[in-house]
Order: sequence, then structure tokens, then C-alpha cells
Amino acid sequence: MTHVTPLANRRRLAIEHHGQRGEFAALWLRERSPDAETLDPRTGQRLIEAAELPLDLSIESAEVAEGRLRLCFSDGHCTAFDLAALFDDQASDPPRKLWDAAGAPRPEADFSAALADDQALSDMLEALHRDGFVIVSGVPIETDGMQPLIDRIGPLRRTNWGGIADVKSVADAYDLTMTQRGLEPHTDNPYRDPIPGYIWLHCLTNAAEGGDSTLADGFMAARLLRERDPAAYACLTRVTPGFRYRDADTHLESEGPLIELDSHGDPVRVRYSNRTERVPALPAEELETFYAARRAFYQLITGQELTLQLKLDPGQMLIMDNYRLLHGRSAFQLADGVRHLRQGYVDRDSTTSRRRVLRQRLATSQAQGVPA
Repeated sequence: MTHVTPLANRRRLAIEHHGQRGEFAALWLRERSPDAETLDPRTGQRLIEAAELPLDLSIESAEVAEGRLRLCFSDGHCTAFDLAALFDDQASDPPRKLWDAAGAPRPEADFSAALADDQALSDMLEALHRDGFVIVSGVPIETDGMQPLIDRIGPLRRTNWGGIADVKSVADAYDLTMTQRGLEPHTDNPYRDPIPGYIWLHCLTNAAEGGDSTLADGFMAARLLRERDPAAYACLTRVTPGFRYRDADTHLESEGPLIELDSHGDPVRVRYSNRTERVPALPAEELETFYAARRAFYQLITGQELTLQLKLDPGQMLIMDNYRLLHGRSAFQLADGVRHLRQGYVDRDSTTSRRRVLRQRLATSQAQGVPA
């Protein structure tokens, strides 16, 4: 059953449809009218200038028949919405599943399958969205072995270090990742704009003693901090440190809070980079508050409660959400063997786009009974 009820002098419409309920402004409905006069049929882009619609626009009539909502507005325009599509349009991405060390998932994918099959690639991308990381096996043990799978998703993000770069100990290292020292949990490149969305870390050989990877769910750390120390949480969402990287040829700077919130007040990105952070000279009292809050967050992301340890084998690849996960590694010794990994970045927009397109395409094929 479907019920529609005009509200607020017919400038809003309450709709109940198969257990779903929504309240929609007349202006919002008018500017999204799914007809060729309002939206271009090919691109879905708006043809009218929404800012010129009358601010006192109201709904003159509302009728439901055969799953469609027919509306006429006070500006004389009439249109019809598919009710299921209207509510589907309000649906968000599937929820993420936050985890601690005890409940950590182990999402896995096969390189060849993801390369050849849309369903396998979709499953890999959905796991990456849900859990924040995925382990891909069967990657060719070649310098750019990950590249064909990157090409299935979106362009490789090039930086001042090139495209796919080595992660191994070298003389005269230009970054601490190129040394044998352990690395504290961090997110990559918070000094860039935009920050790379996903890190691809491909193992060629990992025979050195040590060098285990560590992961911590930054969104879980934010949740726990909010529950246990609300003042510290509020501080880390408010204060915006700067981040800087400089070498002979590069000078990169950006800023942002350690816990960034979206329009709903939920964490959407974490930043943590002890090596590149530059806290501004804030008033002393604010600095004291920030330093205490940062320590509380640090203790969470480095503690056993949240830290997952794993060691990649040759031919395995770890793909990580750089907006959510903090990653690090233990120190390693080269006397027992070689540790050589390769790393690349893929941006968030292309990855998210590919995941959504695949989900819609596969759902449509399934509904039509067509093999994907």
C-alpha cells in the first residue's frame, strides 16, 4: 500500500510505500522530476535552472497508480516518479563493518578471477568497501604485476615518486619506508590534495626476518575514542594540523583533522602521520588538549585491542582504504633474506565508481535472468 499526504501548505509531501516512509520537499521533487523537460534523457543532467524555481512552489495534486506517483506543481509542471526508484535513490552505500583485532575479517580475492570476471571483481570491491582491506592472491611476481587489475578499476595515481614504486631498503633513502626500521601506524600522504584513496601493496619477496604488516581500523578507533573520551574525540574532529613533505624537487602541504566527519557527523576519514604532521602554534591550552587527545588516539591505534598483524607471501597483494585504515610494519633484518614490495595508489572516485557500476550492472543482469 502507498499513502501520500501533503504537508505544510502542500510544500511537502509525506509518502509511505511498502513499509518505507519519506518526507519530500516540493522544490526537491520538482528539480528532480524524471521527465525529458527537466532531465536530459541521455546524461540525467538537469536542463532547468533549479535556482530560478519559485521558492513558494507547492504540490497541486498527487496521485498514485501502478507504482507511479504523478505530481503537478504550482508552476504548471506535471511529472511522474517511479516510487521504487524514488526510495532507492535515497539508499546509501552498504554499511561498513568496523572491526577490532579479535573480530578482524580476512577478506580474500583471486587476481585471475577478478581480472576475468565482473562478479569476482565486484565481490573484491565490495569487501574492500565493507572491511577496509582485501588480500589478493595469485598476483604475478613481476615488477608491475598489479597493473592489469588496476586497469580494470581506474587509473593508477602518479605522484612525485612515479607510478608503482619500490618499497625496500635502499642506501640514501629518501623516505623512511625505504629503510629497515619499523613504521608506526599511519595513513599515507596526508600532505597531498587529494589524498590517495587506496594503497596497493604487492609482495615480490618477503624472506627477511620481521617486516610483518600491521593494520588498525581507524573508524573503530574513532568510535571507541568517542565512547571512552568524548572530549578527546571532539578535539580531534575540531583541530586541523598541517602535514608537509619536502625534498629537493617536491614541496607538498595540506591540512585536516585527525578525525574528519561527514555531513551526518560520522567519521569519513582519519589522518595520522607522525613523520609529516606539523601542529600549528595554537594557544597553549588548546595545544595541551590536542596533545592529550592525540595520545589517547595513538594508544588505541597501536594497542593490541585493534592491531591486526599479517605477513604477505610472494604473489600476494594488500589493498587498503587509506581514508580508514592505519597501516605499519615491524622492523626487519636483511641478513636472512630480501624484502621487496611494490606499491601504487588508486584514487577513491574511480574505485567507488567501478564498485557502484558493477553492482548495478550485475543486479540488472540478475533481474533480467541474463548471465553477468
